Amino acid sequence: MITRVVALISGLLFGLGMMVSGMVDPVRVIGFLDFAGQWDPSLAFVMGGAIAVFMPVYLLVVRKMEKPVCETDFRLSQKKSIDAPLVGGSILFGIGWGMAGICPGPAVTSLSGGNFGLLLFVASMLAGIWLGCQLQSKLESDDQLKVSHAQMN
Repeated sequence: MITRVVALISGLLFGLGMMVSGMVDPVRVIGFLDFAGQWDPSLAFVMGGAIAVFMPVYLLVVRKMEKPVCETDFRLSQKKSIDAPLVGGSILFGIGWGMAGICPGPAVTSLSGGNFGLLLFVASMLAGIWLGCQLQSKLESDDQLKVSHAQMN
């Protein structure tokens, strides 16, 4: 139960931070991404501030704590390589962010405003996540099938 309460409070603080900083405003986000036009650097300060708060805490957690407060262990990625799915996903994310002017976190935060366009965005995003998981699962099962077939030969 405590894990859910902490997650809820964290999510509320994250959403509030995005609203206060203007990261839920697509016009501001597109202005930040418009390097060739009327560039708005304000979100760079928001990101810099977030990194300045996050980085020392992250380093403290990774180096000092044996386990999280509300869990039995840390779930940090063991993946250290840059591969095609990572690059492809990054490119798709960047294109979507640039076209819509909003990324997943602010989109979910902005749903409370009743904007139909954001509802469509989030529904499409969730469909894309589901489709990506299905594709990845199929690729992984195909790889396992190839390995099994190779071991039999």
